[in-house]
Amino acid sequence: MACHLLSLLFLLLLPCLTAAQSNGTISIGQQLTAAESTEPWLSPSKDFALGFHQLDIWYASGDDPGPGGSKLRLTANGGLVLEDPEAREIWKSEISTGEAAFGVLYDTGNFLIVNTNSERLWQTFDHPTDTLLPTQTMERGGVVSSRRKETDFSRGRFQFRLLEDGNAVLNTINLESGFAYDAFFWSNTFDVNRSNAGYRVVFNESGQLYVLRENKQIVSLTPETVSAKENYLRATLNFDGVFIFYSHPKNNSTGDAIWSVSDVLPENICINNDIRKGLGSGICGFNSICSISGAKRPICQCPKGFSLLDPDDVYGSCKPDFILGCEEDGKKSGEDLYYIEELRNTDWPTSDYEQISPYGKDECVSSCLKDCQCSAAVLRDDTCWKKKLPLSYGKTDRDETGTTFIKIRKVPSGGKKKVDVLIPVVSVLFGSSALINLLLVSACCLGFLVVNRKKFMRPHQEEQGVSYMNLRCFTYKELVEVTRGFKEELGRGAFGTVYKGFVNMGSSDQVAVKKLNRVFQDSEKEFKAEVNGIGQTHHKNLVRLLGYCDEGRNRLLVYEFMSNGALASFLFGDSKPNWKLRTEIVMGIARGLFYLHEECCTQIIHCDIKPQNILLDDYYNARISDFGLEKLLTLDQSHTNTAIRGTKGYVAPEWFRNMPITVKVDVYSYGVLLLEIICLRRTILTDWAYDCYQERTLGALVENDLEAMDDMTVLQRFVMVAIWCIQEDPSHRPTMRRVTQMLEGVVEVPIPPCPWTLNITS
Repeated sequence: MACHLLSLLFLLLLPCLTAAQSNGTISIGQQLTAAESTEPWLSPSKDFALGFHQLDIWYASGDDPGPGGSKLRLTANGGLVLEDPEAREIWKSEISTGEAAFGVLYDTGNFLIVNTNSERLWQTFDHPTDTLLPTQTMERGGVVSSRRKETDFSRGRFQFRLLEDGNAVLNTINLESGFAYDAFFWSNTFDVNRSNAGYRVVFNESGQLYVLRENKQIVSLTPETVSAKENYLRATLNFDGVFIFYSHPKNNSTGDAIWSVSDVLPENICINNDIRKGLGSGICGFNSICSISGAKRPICQCPKGFSLLDPDDVYGSCKPDFILGCEEDGKKSGEDLYYIEELRNTDWPTSDYEQISPYGKDECVSSCLKDCQCSAAVLRDDTCWKKKLPLSYGKTDRDETGTTFIKIRKVPSGGKKKVDVLIPVVSVLFGSSALINLLLVSACCLGFLVVNRKKFMRPHQEEQGVSYMNLRCFTYKELVEVTRGFKEELGRGAFGTVYKGFVNMGSSDQVAVKKLNRVFQDSEKEFKAEVNGIGQTHHKNLVRLLGYCDEGRNRLLVYEFMSNGALASFLFGDSKPNWKLRTEIVMGIARGLFYLHEECCTQIIHCDIKPQNILLDDYYNARISDFGLEKLLTLDQSHTNTAIRGTKGYVAPEWFRNMPITVKVDVYSYGVLLLEIICLRRTILTDWAYDCYQERTLGALVENDLEAMDDMTVLQRFVMVAIWCIQEDPSHRPTMRRVTQMLEGVVEVPIPPCPWTLNITS
């Protein structure tokens, strides 16, 4: 059953609505029903509406949405009352005194309930959710709370509060208890003399947010940017903790304007941390690292050797992919068990348990490796700070002078330890009865066989070495057994054929083994260097390389197995993905490409972005495959080689024009793929898509897809971004960083020009 939330929203992007009530007044007894046919209550200008719609400004009960058929009534005793179809109360406005006479929805966006003397009994402005509107104020004790996620309207981790001491702050909270952690932004309007302290937060009609002191002094938090007379304004505390100030022109005759960002608070949320007690995880989850995007929004990433605790929550905590400690390998030194990954300009400023000075890099690293409690160490100047899990308030910034050393478990070598463990266990058995001994010895023998089978399946690391990050080096014979003689084919493409395999690789026993073809055979060093580069790429939206084989003419790559197969089968099969899932897939691919182009150690141009090279994991997250393989096929060729690569329909024009090949070829392919995902059609005609945009008939692109039609704002934004991506001139195409920002709606999407150069001859 669909759930609905009672919400107050702008109507500027919705079709014109008509209603019997046009002066904003709501009579006692009037009601709304959570159904598509129910018209909302309108303000006089029809700029605002109160009803069951997609949330934008204010909502009544994000933690307890009502099912379809729920009713909102204006009553004399309770004010606004929301009930489910069985008349059970979900929420009400809690009028403390008096009796309601009527309600009024003003053109400021404020909904008031008043008595017969027109005295205010209750108003939405006194109960903000995640958004403030012009003329709205907040007194001491007032709170603005973020959503949990972009599409989850329950209470989130972030708050904007005016404290009783007069300080306006941004802080995180413990979701279970509601306990507020230390602020990461504050207004400095506290004063021991209460008559000089802040007592009210004001969001005025010039788009300025400020704190008003008791002595009438104004302390501005944001500058005056745009006027509410010509623009719609709102200040929203986003789910990622950034307070964003948006504007939208009121005179929007063409209907193509979008919400643009005029200011953000704070400037850099990752480094604006006032850490006193060190409680909580920080902006991102525990063991995560916060970095700031070009749009001043946080990006949370797990360090190498860690993965997300919840794969669906990219802002959540990370867990180590190994067991930290020395107990199980007491006979080995820390240097044998772990290696160090160095992260520059990175720090977790809490979680310290030991400070050593003066210390150099080698001493700091060695001390952490030998210490069973140490999970990371930070070297700043000549001081070494040793840290233990969980790591909190992680951040990376170019002004951060510290270097972090993360301790990561090496791939286990052989199976000797496990065999040794059996010896004392067996010796203990002979003190028990003969029958029990017989059973237990049998179990131990079976365990011995299992252990040795796993040992056989492990790589010969003492012979091959455990270099190249954490990649496992397989023999060809092992991969023949892993794939059961290359029996089950998963797919094939330009780089080779992929087979399903079964091997113990940590979180999963299933792997995908790619047999490379056409790889230059006489460049072992270069091959391993390229494999090493691929092995260093770690991102939620990339398929992870687990191991490789480099044995004679046999070169194979072992990847994590993607249970839901290729995007092509999902898009064009019998069961079509819904609009919401498609938008998530679109964003995932964009973020993966952005990482390859700008965030990984060495820039990677994919050269063959298409639905067959996008795989879906257990949670339908988009994962880019076959990245970095282009060089493996051309190690014997000049770097100026201009042979056309890619797949027909997705290939950028510069491949045919002897032009330099840059990351913009991937942007072009992504634009074509974006249109395919939008339309659920194979090899979409890009000129037809542009015509639909020009003629304002975008509905033709998603024919019979009601969910997409109801999300016309996002649909239009995606189509505009796609048109920018397929511009014939590569210099006109945006970078994937910009593409990601436009898709997320954090920057405005300019009106795209015609993608093609028109050659007119007489």
